[in-house]
Amino acid sequence: MTDAATQIKESITTNDVVLFMKGTKEMPQCGFSSRVAGVLNYMGVEFSDVNVLADDGLRQGIKDFSDWPTVPQLYVKGEFVGGCDIITEMTLSGELDTLFAENGVTFDKDAADKIREANG
Repeated sequence: MTDAATQIKESITTNDVVLFMKGTKEMPQCGFSSRVAGVLNYMGVEFSDVNVLADDGLRQGIKDFSDWPTVPQLYVKGEFVGGCDIITEMTLSGELDTLFAENGVTFDKDAADKIREANG
């Protein structure tokens, strides 16, 4: 495995929820990363953020690792979930709630419901 792949594997196995993103959860550097980090933050999900802009090898490495062409990328319990559009759809349909609940990830159900109400 390449250094990037090793780093990615370590991140997704040692953290329940990992968001590979442009920027950080406190300061996202693109709208798509901001949207996904915002959803996770609003729902009170504890997650590890990995700034792909800090390392070109990692930026390409995560795309190769998941065989997904864009960032952000969300992983839950070591499994690739999707990018911004998929996470948005899963949030609005309630699938993200189910995924978190099934994997023992703590989140604020009321906040998730508020997101759906505001976008319904």
